[in-house]
Amino acid sequence: MYPDHTHHPPVQRAVEVHQPTPLPPAVAAPAPVAVQPDSVPAVASVVLPDGRVVTGYAINPAQPEPVVAKPPVSRAAVNVALGGVGFLAVCGGLLLLTTFITALTALVTQLITLAAVIFGGWIAVQIFSASSHKGGNTFNIRKAVFKRNHFNG
Repeated sequence: MYPDHTHHPPVQRAVEVHQPTPLPPAVAAPAPVAVQPDSVPAVASVVLPDGRVVTGYAINPAQPEPVVAKPPVSRAAVNVALGGVGFLAVCGGLLLLTTFITALTALVTQLITLAAVIFGGWIAVQIFSASSHKGGNTFNIRKAVFKRNHFNG
């Protein structure tokens, strides 16, 4: 099922040899000199409940870091409050913006209506005044009598 492996001689390749570069010796810092304490600490002995005695030097316990006084209000609460104030400012601005757009729309609508009324009135004046300038007869039809769909004027 699988082809038989045929052995080929290894391919020869060019090899580069890198020689390590020695590093200059580092200048060593002077070794710390052990200094003896001014006085020999007192040796303490402790008797355990089972009767054994343990002797050793007393070690001063490590002093914890002083506790930093917490602020009366946490920073997270201040950040949340500032975020709320900013959000309210944005909402107020958006409310004013939408109110301004609504008022502007109403103003434009009223101006268009006013222009239509004025233009319509001007057209009406032109139409009705044009008929009076043509000259013609004026008929008073209040005294006319209609009999059987005939006008007797």
